[in-house]
Amino acid sequence: MIKNWILYCIILLFPVLIFSQQPKEFVSKKDSLLPGTATSISFTIENKTSENKIYDIRIETSGQYIQPIITKSEYSIPAGQNSLYIVPLRIAAECPQGNYTVTLHGTEKNNGNPLLQSLPILVAGNRKLSVMAINAPEFVKAGETIKSSFLIKNSGNVTENLLLESKNAIVDNGPSLLLLPGETKIVTVSKNTNADLGKNEYQNLNLSVSSADHPKENQMVYSSTQIISTKPIEEDIYHRLPVSASLSFIGMQNRGMYHDGFQGEIYGKGSLDKDNKGQLEFHAVTKNPVEFNSFTQYEEYFINYRRENLFAHLGDKTYTSSYLTEFARYGRGAEFRYNFKKFSIGSFYNHPRFFRDIKDEFNIYSTFKLNKESEITAGYLYKIPRTEDPGFSLNGLKLDSNAHLPYATGKFKLNKNLDVSGEIAYSKTDRTEGSAYMMQFLGSFEKFNGNIMYMRSSPQFAGYFTNTSTFNGNLQYKFSKRLNLFANYVQDARNFQRDTLYLAAPYRQYLQYGINYRYAKKGSVMLYNGYQKYQDRLEPRQFNYYERFFRLTIDQQIGLFQLNLQSQWGKTDNYLSGFTGNSSFYTANLAFEKFKTSFNLYGSYAITSRYQMQNEKQIYYGARILSRFTDKNYLSIFYQNNYLPEEYYNDRNLFEILFHQQIIQGHEVDISGRYALQRGELGNKDFIFSLRYTLRLNVPVQKIAEYTTLSGNIRNMGAKKIEGIRLMMGSHLSITDKNGDYIFKNVSPGDYLLEIDRSTTEINDIADISLPVQIPLNNKENIFNFGLTTASKIQGFIQFHEPVENNQLSFAQYQFKKEKKKRESIIIEASNGEQIYRKVGFIGEKFDFTYLRPGNWNVKLYRNGLDKRYKISVDTFSFILNPSETKDLTINVVKQQTEVKYQQESIKVGYNEIKKKK
Repeated sequence: MIKNWILYCIILLFPVLIFSQQPKEFVSKKDSLLPGTATSISFTIENKTSENKIYDIRIETSGQYIQPIITKSEYSIPAGQNSLYIVPLRIAAECPQGNYTVTLHGTEKNNGNPLLQSLPILVAGNRKLSVMAINAPEFVKAGETIKSSFLIKNSGNVTENLLLESKNAIVDNGPSLLLLPGETKIVTVSKNTNADLGKNEYQNLNLSVSSADHPKENQMVYSSTQIISTKPIEEDIYHRLPVSASLSFIGMQNRGMYHDGFQGEIYGKGSLDKDNKGQLEFHAVTKNPVEFNSFTQYEEYFINYRRENLFAHLGDKTYTSSYLTEFARYGRGAEFRYNFKKFSIGSFYNHPRFFRDIKDEFNIYSTFKLNKESEITAGYLYKIPRTEDPGFSLNGLKLDSNAHLPYATGKFKLNKNLDVSGEIAYSKTDRTEGSAYMMQFLGSFEKFNGNIMYMRSSPQFAGYFTNTSTFNGNLQYKFSKRLNLFANYVQDARNFQRDTLYLAAPYRQYLQYGINYRYAKKGSVMLYNGYQKYQDRLEPRQFNYYERFFRLTIDQQIGLFQLNLQSQWGKTDNYLSGFTGNSSFYTANLAFEKFKTSFNLYGSYAITSRYQMQNEKQIYYGARILSRFTDKNYLSIFYQNNYLPEEYYNDRNLFEILFHQQIIQGHEVDISGRYALQRGELGNKDFIFSLRYTLRLNVPVQKIAEYTTLSGNIRNMGAKKIEGIRLMMGSHLSITDKNGDYIFKNVSPGDYLLEIDRSTTEINDIADISLPVQIPLNNKENIFNFGLTTASKIQGFIQFHEPVENNQLSFAQYQFKKEKKKRESIIIEASNGEQIYRKVGFIGEKFDFTYLRPGNWNVKLYRNGLDKRYKISVDTFSFILNPSETKDLTINVVKQQTEVKYQQESIKVGYNEIKKKK
């Protein structure tokens, strides 16, 4: 008894010491037990009698992976007491998750009364999945298939339903895999390589493994294989600059007058060195023979250069100093900027080409970076007015003298959610002074984002804006992934100095707010409400109205069709005509793609009171078709019957047809024709057509490598001839002379694959090295020699052999003939250290290995499931193959027999007799 109690104490103290960090000493039946641990549960045994009881205890569990540390013991309970019986358990790591039962069987020693108790336990789930790459080829030839193997092991106790995916290969085992606890599977992914690969490259195959029940727990592993090109492209030894040159013939029927002529263009952009440190861009367009519009190019000449911290520009561009002083002014001049570590300076000179108020302007500025996303800029703009055109002014302010405009801008990131930017500017002429300021706030939060901008300029401010203000803002709040609210407000600036090349858009002031709800993955609905005010800037005005509206928009994809439906109902106050009426719009857009052709169809019906008539009916419709017949050509057709009057400031297409064709590499032809409404026109159509030829060049600007050569000799090692043998190295060819010498000239550096055209050698000739062979050409001159010999051959016969006595020979032959019908086979492997060939050979038949390179060869034999009664007498052969030699081998397969031995000497059997002495 004392011995048993000592054992109990050891058992109870050991788990406590090991798992002392657990908050509870014992595990109740409701606790989840972890696999791979030792724990204990307790049974309460009652003795309600007045006698002491002793039980023989036996423990059983319902799972093979849950084992009691002590299965049998003797346990005593004093009279009238309850006792706690502790059962220590060991739970194996591979024990599956689930409910189990631990049962206590007891038998009282005195009277044999049974005791039976059961406790349920729950084994917790333990997920442990590992993925590793185990096998991938080091290299493959272009055109071959890469196969990589990955090992997936489930070390947990939960069955894993796995999803397998590869982003750049095919999973051969399928998209899903069921992996039991403790189970291991090998998954193979494969990918076909491009046989026309131009240069060697590395291909990484990946395998993504995730659980269907836990999709966020994703593991991705990779394997890397080199693909050796068999058709390498010529590596260019020059760094080149892409340049395009074109010549166009343009004709235009412009407001009743016809003009035509030629226009030339040249454009280039790229780096001047292989490290891409110096970026050059230039553009030259000759004078347009027709009037400029959005569909024809204007005369332009410029060149600019960037290098690390330097930027320089000379020629035409849109020059900008700041938002308030000079926002956008197209002209001819020069600009310079240089960036130091945190400080930069810049300046420009501009002679405006489409603004008659300004003759010249000069700007200088400097910027200081506070940090990566915050900076302050201070600048000065100097404007010189054009005095030869008095009286003209677009915005009511005429420059009467030179204007001085100092300004300061700044943008600051207050925190990860808030950005603020602003500008303040001052102007001074001989007679006037003015100022302007602008502030903008941008906020981006998890569910809320917005942008607010306000600008105001005084009546005498001589910058881009004068005597005007503008306010723009948009807000959006996301309730969920499907639902969000939004609001937009726009108030345009009224007075600004825009180039006369363009017409100003109508003055707008509108507010709209609404809700956007995505009711399906490919469908959403938007509800808007708000008001808008549109006023024509030209005289006489075509429209001036205030409108309150409600709009409904539905976007839905149905199969290959993308459908957009929009309806708007509004109440319009027409300030030009002095009446109030309704304005309703119903619009539909349908888009789809089929047969390499995209179709976009548009239709709109309106009843509006915005213009000259009340409840005027308007119908707009159109279509665009874009078809790509091949990668070298496409055709585009567009038609629209008319446009809203509010779009008068743009050039608008009514009908357009474009055709593009690449004749050969670098040579392209474009043909176009269109009817258009030019800006400011509401009904007079003009026709424009163009025929354009483009030549694309890559102009060498830097030599980055030297051409290299490969030469060598093919020595005669027994071949019939070494002259006239053709060698191939990518697209390069070479033929040996009578001495076997060959040479490849003017080859770009790189890795190549050298091989022999076997049609130029004798049928049995073979190189003394493995071909094709990869050769890196990096030096100016490279030498590679090898020999040509005649191939050897291994042949043989697999025979069955059984040593027998003469009088048993006929029986053995008969027995072999019966057994030979089983077609027993072995595997024959021939190897020279670099190449390995294997064949299956059958007993009683011949075998051979042909076209072998002379040298040391080993032949090894494997049983391949050979019957256990048979054995291979000699399973390894080593020998030297000479050129043109045929090596004959005989492989003996013998039947193992039971050997009976007879004893030749007799054994004496007897006993020793002990005699008594008399």
